[in-house]
Amino acid sequence: MVGVAQLVEHPVVVRNVAGSSPVAHPTLCDTQPEILVDWLGDLMKLITAVVKPQRVHAIKDALHEAGISGITVTQVDGFGRQKGHTEVYRGASVTVDFVAKAKLEILVSDGDVQRITEVIIASANTGSIGDGKIWVTSVDEVIRVRTNERGDAAI
Repeated sequence: MVGVAQLVEHPVVVRNVAGSSPVAHPTLCDTQPEILVDWLGDLMKLITAVVKPQRVHAIKDALHEAGISGITVTQVDGFGRQKGHTEVYRGASVTVDFVAKAKLEILVSDGDVQRITEVIIASANTGSIGDGKIWVTSVDEVIRVRTNERGDAAI
């Protein structure tokens, strides 16, 4: 266990070593369940996917159909297991160490993570090496700058 969060002077939630979503402290859930519910509130996640650039429009369309209204796309370079590739340019062999990729970032409610990652996998998968990676991280707070909305309302 990493630490115990205190809310209203009662230890209510602990995180495991991997830093995953908060889990209820076994002895306190029976005595203080309303504190646990209040503290958990809106759990949010950031889904990050690094995919082939030519799949971005298909992924965007699939996410739109799934009800996702916001996405950030960044053009990035990198390599994974494929470690780049060799191309022939004007008759000479050229080694390309970094491969062009697109990085997608999507903020979602905790309950939508499974559904949205499945949408991304289905629309990004070509069956070839270099289809990409997806990872999910916890987000403590989201604030819409214009309206000062917070949590799910800001997504």
